[in-house]
Amino acid sequence: MSALIILGIIAAIVVVIALWVVGIYNKLVALRNRFKNAFAQIDVQLKRRYDLIPNLVETAKGYLKHERETLEAVIKARNIAASAAEAVASNPANGNAVKNLMGAEAGLGGALSRLMVVAEQYPDLKANQNMMQLTEELTTTENKVAFARQGFNDSVMIYNTTRETFPNVVFAGAFGFLPAELFQIEDASERNAPQVKFS
Repeated sequence: MSALIILGIIAAIVVVIALWVVGIYNKLVALRNRFKNAFAQIDVQLKRRYDLIPNLVETAKGYLKHERETLEAVIKARNIAASAAEAVASNPANGNAVKNLMGAEAGLGGALSRLMVVAEQYPDLKANQNMMQLTEELTTTENKVAFARQGFNDSVMIYNTTRETFPNVVFAGAFGFLPAELFQIEDASERNAPQVKFS
């Protein structure tokens, strides 16, 4: 009889431990899905931004006939960033893809800044209604990207903190929950969004 009681106690302990581990696993899954959803919000804004850029370049093209290199650099940077964003969208938990996107976004920001500096030198372009509308939409989108990036980083921080705390850290690696990468700007000179307003 006492052997049955001991077996019952052992079985109960095993069940409690199994439920506890399942709880840890489910919490990590929920947090990983939350940061993936947060990246989806960034992705929506980045796609909107990438769609605006060709229109901006097309509008500027008529005025900036002698600035072909600048226009081509913007389109090339946009394409690189769009490709990097697709890679992250397929797996926001891939830290290398997030780092590549951060670099591509920095390159795109620099190319857009150069375009805006060049565009400032053309008063007719500055006064063009389509150009003013596109730059306003781009500015609004930049703000939305920054807001979405903050939400993503908050979700990643909660996930990483939960993943790294004891006892979760014991099981996280075994279950394949790798650390997530924050979407942050490494180069301090790239921390400012490109200025796209015409005065």
